[in-house]
Amino acid sequence: MQDWVIGLFENYREAAVLISVLLNVAISILGVVPSVFLTAANIIVFGPVAGTAISLIGEAAGAVVSFLLYRKGFKRWAGKKLPDKRWVKKLLNARGKDAFFLILALRILPFVPSGFVTFAAAIGSVGAVTFTFASTIGKIPAILIEAYSVYQVTEWSFQGKIILVVFSLGIILLGLKNWKKKFL
Repeated sequence: MQDWVIGLFENYREAAVLISVLLNVAISILGVVPSVFLTAANIIVFGPVAGTAISLIGEAAGAVVSFLLYRKGFKRWAGKKLPDKRWVKKLLNARGKDAFFLILALRILPFVPSGFVTFAAAIGSVGAVTFTFASTIGKIPAILIEAYSVYQVTEWSFQGKIILVVFSLGIILLGLKNWKKKFL
């Protein structure tokens, strides 16, 4: 996928930034597709600084568009379909600065799915402006970490090799944990 995106950027150089942002919006709307391949393509084609900035702009735009679409299409029936988690209930009822700081915290935490945060905020009481600012600010650390990791891996540096080893061990441990639940 990353190679296809890189080819797309190179073939349509003058529209590459717009294409990247639109792809990020599509990924955000889907809510379950990881954007790391797009961040990697951005860094490879545009360089580490510009690629990171383009990824942040795309992720922020994607979150806002997703928020507005989810709010328009799902607010009526989705409240009963969300996971029964404390943070979801808090986010559904949060307003003002409480909503701002909750969204900010949830965006910074790496293990909270971005799509769930956007969806819960969209069907809750959070205003669009509050969501936009909190979400964008909260995405900055995550994008910086993702961009740094992707850059190190694509450069095949020592740090990149360590990142891949840690990531691989995490996948193995997660797989073992799931296997243990199923069979033991």
